[in-house]
Amino acid sequence: MEAQRIAALLRPFAAEALAAEQLAAISTHLDLLLRWNQRINLTAVRSPEEVVTRHFGESIFAGEELLAPHEAADVCDLGSGAGFPGLPLKMVRTEAHVLLVEAHGKKAVFLKEVVRATKLQGIEVAAVRAERLDLEFDLVTLRAVERFADVLPIAAKLVRTGGRLGLLIGAAQVEEAARALPSFKWQTPAAIPQSNARVLLQGKKLQLHLS
Repeated sequence: MEAQRIAALLRPFAAEALAAEQLAAISTHLDLLLRWNQRINLTAVRSPEEVVTRHFGESIFAGEELLAPHEAADVCDLGSGAGFPGLPLKMVRTEAHVLLVEAHGKKAVFLKEVVRATKLQGIEVAAVRAERLDLEFDLVTLRAVERFADVLPIAAKLVRTGGRLGLLIGAAQVEEAARALPSFKWQTPAAIPQSNARVLLQGKKLQLHLS
C-alpha cells in the first residue's frame, strides 16, 4: 500500500503527521503481515485498509496516549501476536525500549522478521510465556488476548510500582479490569477513534502499604 494512502487512513488516530520513515516501517510491517497471514493466523482481518485502521491506527493512538514523545520508557507488549500495539508504538515513540512477548513460536518468528525488516532499534522479541519473565517495566500493554481474566494479574506483576498498565479492550471489560486489579488507579477510558466499543484503559500501579 502506498505511503500516502496509509497516511490518510491513519490521520484520525495520530496527533501529528507521520514521518516518511514511520510510514515506510508501517508499510513494511503491513506487507509482511498480509504475506504471513496466508500461512499462519495472525489476524482475522483480511482487508489491507481495515488492517491499517483497526490494528495500526489503534496501536498508534495508544502509543501517543500512553507515552510522551521523548519518553525513554521500558515497555512490555504482552501477547504481542502480530505486533500490536508494540511495533507501531515503537514507531511513534522511538526512544522507548520495547519487549514484544509472544509465546507462540511461529508468531515470535514473524515478529523477529518484522523487527529485522523495519530496522527498528531498541526493540526485542521474547518467545516465552509471560509467567516466566522476572522483569518489571514502566509500561505494560495488553490487547485482544485470550483468557483476559487470567492474564490481567500476570500483566500487573510485570508493572513496577508507579508504572502503568495500558489495556486496549472492549468497553464492557473496563469494570472487570478495575475489579480484578484494585491496586491500580484507573483513568477514565479513552475512546478509540472510529470505534463504538473499543477503549484504551490506563492504570497506575500504586505503592502497597503493608501493616
